[in-house]
Amino acid sequence: MRSEAIVHHYNEGTAQQGTVIIGPEVRRRPVDRSIAAIPCYNEALSVGSVVLKARRYVDEVLVVDDGSTDDTRAIAQEAGAIVITHQKNAGKGAAVKTALEYARVRGFAYLVLLDGDGQHDPDEIPSLLAPVREGDADLVIGSRFLDDTKNGIPFYRRIGQGVLTTMTNMDSRVKTTDSQSGFRVLGRSAIQNFTMDSEGYSVESDMIASLAEKGSRIREVPVSVKYDVPNKHKKHPLTHGFGVLNNIVRNIGFKHPVITFGSFGGALLFLGSVSWYAAAAAPFAAAPLPLGQSLLGMLFITGGLLLLALGVIISYLAYIFRGREKGS
Repeated sequence: MRSEAIVHHYNEGTAQQGTVIIGPEVRRRPVDRSIAAIPCYNEALSVGSVVLKARRYVDEVLVVDDGSTDDTRAIAQEAGAIVITHQKNAGKGAAVKTALEYARVRGFAYLVLLDGDGQHDPDEIPSLLAPVREGDADLVIGSRFLDDTKNGIPFYRRIGQGVLTTMTNMDSRVKTTDSQSGFRVLGRSAIQNFTMDSEGYSVESDMIASLAEKGSRIREVPVSVKYDVPNKHKKHPLTHGFGVLNNIVRNIGFKHPVITFGSFGGALLFLGSVSWYAAAAAPFAAAPLPLGQSLLGMLFITGGLLLLALGVIISYLAYIFRGREKGS
């Protein structure tokens, strides 16, 4: 039986000031409790069914209403979810951060993350939970690319997801096939160890890179996905993709500055050397000195040397920064 709905302020480290929880009274359960968290922004058309299905497989369902202007909050509550409401839309990263903090404070051993738009099938929650419960993984990702059908994923999405996954793999010690999947399960250690700074949609890539760096065991299991949902992606795929890619490239640049800046610097040095070689060979061929080509070669060589120096400087600063973090 559901108890009376309660309304109170959640002040235990939430991402948003004045955040409110609405839902059935929370009761303590055994230490292996599981929770499904659903970040939502204007998902009134689908969130109710997602909550009802997810409740079959977890001890509690949490909906993080990220500043919705429709009936997401009321429908989620009516379906039996705890609801945390952000006063303003702050992005998926902020919603996931709120879910993580709630799971930590309440002592949940397993945190299931899935979208509220109906793309993910809650009936697949047990297959994602199994490796974590059996002690084989700390983070399980539901991959859309582990079967042969590709789940009817549009071609342009497969290309974009492939680029983002490749870049995420460059930024991580663990290689995955679907770095952008929002359907995943974190075990207790991952819940405690993942400290995130993401505010937008790059949270999925950041989670993989952060937990892999801390030695967490990451696995993938195949899942299905539906794209014919009532309320499709909130951001244009190109805008979303370039935003995630920009964040990944910045992370790579900070973690491996010599390799990152050195690669670009080396490429510019090569182009500059080729230009200068061609310019220097002109007098021997009784041709006028190509001034423009000489200047271009000088520009490339200067830029290449600057990038190499920048890589070394950033590498040194990152080394000092990490040393201070360990000492603090």
